[in-house]
Amino acid sequence: MNPQDFVETFGQRRASAILRCDDQQTANDAMEAAVRGGFTILEFTLTVPGAYELIADFSRRDGLILGAGTVLETSQAERAVEHGAQFLVSPVVDPEVIAAAGNLGVAAMPGTHTPTEMNAAHRAGAQLQKLFPTPGLGPSYVKACLGPLPFLRIVPTNGVDEENALEWLEAGAFALGFVATLFSPQDLQRRNFDAIEERARRILARVGEP
Repeated sequence: MNPQDFVETFGQRRASAILRCDDQQTANDAMEAAVRGGFTILEFTLTVPGAYELIADFSRRDGLILGAGTVLETSQAERAVEHGAQFLVSPVVDPEVIAAAGNLGVAAMPGTHTPTEMNAAHRAGAQLQKLFPTPGLGPSYVKACLGPLPFLRIVPTNGVDEENALEWLEAGAFALGFVATLFSPQDLQRRNFDAIEERARRILARVGEP
C-alpha cells in the first residue's frame, strides 16, 4: 500500500486504534479485541514491549493496516517498516523521520500542535498531521486551522472519545485516533477485553463513513 492509498483508506474509515501499554501479551489481546470490534487501522507505539513483533504478527492478516507510533529515530522507522508498518507516527515534527518515511514508501503522521508546525510538517512531506496534544479549544481549533490552511489533513488523537468524535469530524478533522478512550487503562489492567471490543463497536458505529 503506497502512502496515497493509505491516506485514502484512512479518510474513508476515519478511525484508528492506538495502543500504548507495558505488557506484550496484554497489547496483543487488547488489539485483538479492537479488531473484533471492527477496527482495521491499528497502531502500536514503539514503547510497547515487543512492538515490532506485534506489528509483524498483525500485518500478516488480511484487511489490517499496521502503523508504528512514537517513532523518533530513522532506525526505528526502518525497523518498523521491515516488520510490516505502513504508516509512521511521531509525537513531534522531525524532518529526518518524515524523509525516512518517504524513502521507505510509507505515510508519515508527525505530531503537531500549532498551525506553524502543521504547515512545516506538510512542507516536509508528511501526508497527515497528528494533532497532539489536544488544545483547550477542542474541535473548533481544527476548524480555525483549516480556515487559512485547507490543504492540511489533521488527525486529532489525544482527547478524542466516542462522545465527541462527530464534533471533531464535523469541524474538519480528516480522521481520528483513539487511544486511552478505546483502551481504558482499567480495562487493560483487568484484562477486560470484552469491554474494549464493545467500546470499539460503539465508536465505529458513531464515526461511520462519510
